[in-house]
Amino acid sequence: MNSAELTQCSPGATEQSAPAIRLIGIDKMFRNSDQTIQVLRNVNLTVAPETIVGLIGTSGSGKSTLLNIVAGIVKPDRGQVCICGAVSEAFKDWCSVGYMFQEDRLLPWRTAIRNVEFALETGTIPKSERTRRALETLQLVELDGFANAFPYQLSGGMRSRVALARSLVTEPRILLMDEPFSRLDAQTRAQMHEELLRIHRLKAMTVLFVTHDVAEATLLADEVAVMSPRPGTIKEIVKIASPRPRDVTQPDVTVYMQRLRALI
Repeated sequence: MNSAELTQCSPGATEQSAPAIRLIGIDKMFRNSDQTIQVLRNVNLTVAPETIVGLIGTSGSGKSTLLNIVAGIVKPDRGQVCICGAVSEAFKDWCSVGYMFQEDRLLPWRTAIRNVEFALETGTIPKSERTRRALETLQLVELDGFANAFPYQLSGGMRSRVALARSLVTEPRILLMDEPFSRLDAQTRAQMHEELLRIHRLKAMTVLFVTHDVAEATLLADEVAVMSPRPGTIKEIVKIASPRPRDVTQPDVTVYMQRLRALI
């Protein structure tokens, strides 16, 4: 990679025209006292604005590590991360990047609305405004009637909706999701898929999500990036051309699922 690539993510692009996410030559190694493990090698990926992109691959292929690199939680050993046309180190609007973890990570001593507000407490937003935005976001995920419920009083699907609301309350342009629905039963997971697609239509966000579930990737994504076994790299990107809503019984959807399984 030359110096020009390391200093300019999208030559000639404005913030509006630049990719939402661009990864260039990402390498990552983890070291301990006994060994060095290369988790990612030369990962290149471009995510267009307002699209939904899935990351799939075998366990240990580096999917979650790559998501954490995009989020700025983990630093790559080599390569460049670009967010909305800016080099990650120079990107300042991290409030516009939401993150939904695999576990809901709700604080048990806080009500639903206070858990959602938590995402706004590091800034200078007045408490009345935090509460207003948290309630509006709970309304968005159709949980405003449970604003004062504690996590133990909520079902698994409702807890996931609160976690989603917490990720959305900062009004992100980019939403990162690390297997957010993997702990849900099949019926609740299908409901959360519908919820995510509905909110994506309303908010026109960019979504990058990690999943082990080929059906989930096929039903939700515009594109699916398939990662190779460790050290992970992007093996192939499959564009899902079937119109939404999709169903796993549709012949074209079945073909995509078979293709993705073969690639993994």
